[in-house]
Amino acid sequence: MDAKRYTGPQAGSQKYDLLTALSVAGLSGSPGFQTSMLRLVALVTARYNWGRNELTVGQREMARLWSVDERTVKREIKRLTAASILLQLRPGVRGRVAAYRLNIAEIHRLSAPVWDRVGPDYADRMAQQAPPPAAPTVTQVDFAAAQLADPPQQIDPPAGQGGPWARTLARLAQLEPALHRSWFAALTPGACEAGVLTLRAPSQFQARYVQTHHQRLLLGTAQMEFPDLRRIEICA
Repeated sequence: MDAKRYTGPQAGSQKYDLLTALSVAGLSGSPGFQTSMLRLVALVTARYNWGRNELTVGQREMARLWSVDERTVKREIKRLTAASILLQLRPGVRGRVAAYRLNIAEIHRLSAPVWDRVGPDYADRMAQQAPPPAAPTVTQVDFAAAQLADPPQQIDPPAGQGGPWARTLARLAQLEPALHRSWFAALTPGACEAGVLTLRAPSQFQARYVQTHHQRLLLGTAQMEFPDLRRIEICA
C-alpha cells in the first residue's frame, strides 16, 4: 500500500470522508479513545498539510489547540503512534518540529465496522477508497554480511534481530512502500560514527539518486533509530 495523497478533483470529498471515518471510529470506542479521536480530528482539520501528506506542528501549538498542557500532548501523540494511527516521519531534534503522517490503511481498518452507521452511500465510497493490501516483498537484505570487522557502532545484531537499520527499513517500507522496494531495500549499512551513517548502494547511479532525491525522507526516518545522526553518506 503506497502512501495516499489527497489532491486532485475529488480530494475535498475524500478528506471529509476520512475525517468522518476518524469521527465515527472514535465515537464507537471508549471515552479515552473518543477524546483521542476528537483531538486528532481537530489537529488534522486545522493543521494537516495535504499537499506534503504530513503533519508538522509543535507540541506547544498542539497544547494550545487542545486546551491541555504539553505533557498531555506527549502522551496523546505516543498513544496515536503506538496505535499506528499516526506514523512518525521525522523526530523533533535540535529545535526542529517532529513530522507525522496519517496511516490511511489503519484508519480504514478501525472505522470499517461502523461505516454503515453513516449510511450505505458512505460505506460504498469508503470501500472503493480502501487501500489495496500490501504486496509481499521479495527483497532480502543480509544485514549480518554488512557488518564491519570492528565497527564504531553496531548497526544491526549478527542474528538480524531488528537492529536500528533494520527498523529504519521497516519504517520506510510502511511509509513509502514503492520507494522502499525501488531504492531503499537494497541499501546496506556500514559504520555510524560522529553523527554520520554510511550506506552502500548496488550502483553509483542508485547512490547518487537516493542522495539527491530521497535524502530528506531517508535521514528523517533514520534519525528515529539513530538519535545523534546528522548526515547520511551513500557510496557504491
